[in-house]
Amino acid sequence: MLKKIALVVLALIAVLLIYAATRPDTFRVERTTRIQAPAEKIFPLIDDFHRWSAWSPYEKLEPEMKRSFGGAPAGKGATYAWEGNGKAGAGRMEITESAPASKIAIKLDFIKPFEGHNVAEFTLQPQGDATQVTWAMYGPSPYVAKLMGIFFNMDTMIGKDFEAGLANLKTATEK
Repeated sequence: MLKKIALVVLALIAVLLIYAATRPDTFRVERTTRIQAPAEKIFPLIDDFHRWSAWSPYEKLEPEMKRSFGGAPAGKGATYAWEGNGKAGAGRMEITESAPASKIAIKLDFIKPFEGHNVAEFTLQPQGDATQVTWAMYGPSPYVAKLMGIFFNMDTMIGKDFEAGLANLKTATEK
């Protein structure tokens, strides 16, 4: 009887591992909102890491985390590194593309708790007296992430943060 149970458990684990291997090799999480403000007013809050404390939900995870800024003061070449003791983990961002009032691309490297190398991208599209702002993150999905993705929906988890950040950005710019 115990052998049968062990074989069933092993078979289920094998199926789970094989299923994980068939999942996509990349991921993309994206959220969009409409902000009643011109792109020129929104853009500086994203293009300058010093101003992220006004809207980024990640800045509030660990208020005491260590932060360091480098490179350019804002725009292409600006860098931001963080190191927390708990929820925030550790990582580094660098703005790799900055097209005034339209697009910002960021190289996003996570160090802790899991290593990951992704791209965060913000696009701003004017729509009359408002702006459509899209926050996306995409990158490779290694095997461990594929396996974890079976149990945790990354789109839902990260998407909630993006929604909160966009709501904060809306509040900060519609004043």
